[in-house]
Amino acid sequence: MTEMMLRHLDESIKLELNLARLYTSLNDLFHEDEEFWWQLAMEERGHASLLQQEKKQPQPMEFFPENLLAGDLQALIDANSKITGLIERYTKHAPSRTEAFRTALELELAAGEAHFQEFLDTPSLSPAVTIFKQLNQEDRDHAERIKAYMKENGIG
Repeated sequence: MTEMMLRHLDESIKLELNLARLYTSLNDLFHEDEEFWWQLAMEERGHASLLQQEKKQPQPMEFFPENLLAGDLQALIDANSKITGLIERYTKHAPSRTEAFRTALELELAAGEAHFQEFLDTPSLSPAVTIFKQLNQEDRDHAERIKAYMKENGIG
């Protein structure tokens, strides 16, 4: 695996873990939605674990699912910086319930997270892709789930 792929992979892992941290903090802030936020946080941790396992594999590069990682490293870095800032801000000043959901939706539609969903929707072209999809089959498109939850619960 090239140094650039490792950097992308590390930043992608960081993105998933940061989202899990954010959703865990929202779980603590909004008791009426705690199950929803907790589920998203667990799924983000699962994504991070999958990426961490892939990083540990001694397999040749041609088996690594190249479309697993977002193409723009700077977009991943920027997303991580934004999420870290949100966690700090929300620790000091809790967002409104509507702001929390709108922010989560915006983040899920961002490059790194949307790319992971795009990867899950592509045909399986390698054994690694098939394994990732099998391990991830219970996860659904987070953005769509957030939209549906907002609609069902009358959240702006």
